[in-house]
Amino acid sequence: MVDDLKKIELPIEPGVHDISKSMKRSFHWKILFIPLGVLVIFVLVVGMMLLPLRGVIAKAQDVMRVGKEAGAAIKNQDLEKSKVALTETRQQLVLLDGEYAKVKPLKMLPVLGTYITDGEHAIKAGFAGLDAANKAIEALEPNADLLGLKGKSTFVSGTADDRIQTAVKTMNALTPKINEMALSIDILRKELSAIDPARYPNSIGKTAVREPLARAKEVVENAANLFVNAQPLLLNLPKMLGEPTEKRYLILFQNDKELRATGGFITAYAQFRFVKGKAILERADDIYALDASRSKNFPAPPEILKFHKGVYNLNIRDSNLSPDLTLSMQKFEELYKTTSGKEIIDGIWTVDTHVLVEVLRILGPTWVYGREFSADIDKRCDCPKAVYELEDYSTRPVNYVRTARKDVIGVLMQTLLQKALGVSPSKYWGSLFQMLISEINQKHVQAYFHDTAVQKAVESFNMAGRIMTATETATLLAYKEGNGWDYLHINNSNMAGAKSNMFVTEKVTKDMTVTSDGIITTKLTVEYKNPYPGSDCGLESGGLCLNAPLRNWVRVYVPAGSKLVESRGVQSPKDGKPVAMDTYDSLSKTVFEGFLVVNPLGTARLELTYTSPVKQLDGKYRLLVQKQSGTDGDEYTLKLGGRERKKFTLETDTELTF
Repeated sequence: MVDDLKKIELPIEPGVHDISKSMKRSFHWKILFIPLGVLVIFVLVVGMMLLPLRGVIAKAQDVMRVGKEAGAAIKNQDLEKSKVALTETRQQLVLLDGEYAKVKPLKMLPVLGTYITDGEHAIKAGFAGLDAANKAIEALEPNADLLGLKGKSTFVSGTADDRIQTAVKTMNALTPKINEMALSIDILRKELSAIDPARYPNSIGKTAVREPLARAKEVVENAANLFVNAQPLLLNLPKMLGEPTEKRYLILFQNDKELRATGGFITAYAQFRFVKGKAILERADDIYALDASRSKNFPAPPEILKFHKGVYNLNIRDSNLSPDLTLSMQKFEELYKTTSGKEIIDGIWTVDTHVLVEVLRILGPTWVYGREFSADIDKRCDCPKAVYELEDYSTRPVNYVRTARKDVIGVLMQTLLQKALGVSPSKYWGSLFQMLISEINQKHVQAYFHDTAVQKAVESFNMAGRIMTATETATLLAYKEGNGWDYLHINNSNMAGAKSNMFVTEKVTKDMTVTSDGIITTKLTVEYKNPYPGSDCGLESGGLCLNAPLRNWVRVYVPAGSKLVESRGVQSPKDGKPVAMDTYDSLSKTVFEGFLVVNPLGTARLELTYTSPVKQLDGKYRLLVQKQSGTDGDEYTLKLGGRERKKFTLETDTELTF
């Protein structure tokens, strides 16, 4: 249901897969109810092409034809047409199964029998995929308009709140269908696992064979894996939305233009109460106001004293120091409990400016406090107009007292919510829902809950902002340090550098060398570049200070037991002199820590060489790269022995295999 872990296969032996329970790949709505049988029909067709059996080939072509029609209907998110097309696909698959029974005796023959068996597995997988697709449509159809899908809905009258509450109440009815889908998907996966693409030639004439087989098998395997991980979240969704007991959450707005460990500087908050799906805004305010209401001061931890500028206490706005969201939110709550406005809450959600811009892209320009907020690019900052207006309103010096500098966030959130709910669900809700899924995947939306079951559910869905640790899974190859998996997470924090992350780009190069005993040596290079001139940051001039020298606290998380060989480009926070990176253990990882400054119209370059106790398995190198929440567009280049193997933009947590 969410694009929460991207998987990239680099030249790998066909048929080998390395899926982890905690590692998922892209999954769009259409895949949730796609007739997975359509994917495997190609397997059957290819198998049949190897046999001089015209009847079977003809029936297989009929299945492929109607399967394409079903795929087109699903792609258009038209449930009614999908139901019709899936029914016809099943009818043709039944005819194919009957025709195929005539050749099953050939399974006894050497070599040929193997391909006959593959076709049998493919047909069974096709039926299982169609079963899962039909159950998915049955589950989605009652809430079709809520999800922006074309089709009939069982609730089309009443207010927006009525529709939402009806949808949430009906979610409990999904549980049996979800379990039924899980059974069908498990059958689908087992049948496909019995087919080895390596048995097939690379191509037949001009038609590629082996690669499409492997790719189709991989897509199904990953989609099935993701569905397993999505189950806990789907089952807990009614509870999260206040059904049957109401829930109260804090929504923290993290300014990713002033990047911090969990996604951005905590600039404002809103308090929502959810009653059977209905969201009620109870309070919204500037984070500084919350800090001012504290009855107790906390001494600044070593990180603040070392890397921040002129700060000697730990404020709520600086509490998200750990890159692990759960740990940061627990620290946030520790301080929050000392405020005069504290409430008993059930959890915390975090969002950043990327989410705001995407919402405005769907809802259109919105006016608050006489200002227009939109997704259009503003030439004054080469950034979305909404971002510029937020910064201009909340940070520009003024010659009068502005008691709530950043309450504009809460007012804007409330205005957008009213705009989304005040129209027909078919106009915005589907697009907003699908946008939310994408934002979760890219780690612009994260959550932390007190309820243990709900927290485990969001963790399984990779929306809890956790730093992944070694885990046991049911798959053949799992992400575990010391079991063939390398790891990399680069975490940057802007410590009093204005909003310079709006202008700074980051490029990462990881060059690996493998010694004869399998030990990996990595030369890691991180290049920072700010191509824009500095802002007028003088208080007296009243300028808007956006682009200033970026004071960057950087932490590089690598497999536990890694050893730093050399580092360059790190500066002392006190005097700017070159120093070596510090090394320590945290979150079951080894951490290399340092500080550097990126000036406007300037660059900075961090270089470090280290060894990791990660040995290859079966001649393959496996790497998990975890994205820092709040980042967007960081470029990664992977090299092996100096030779470039892969270049990509890090959009989500990503696993790779050489």
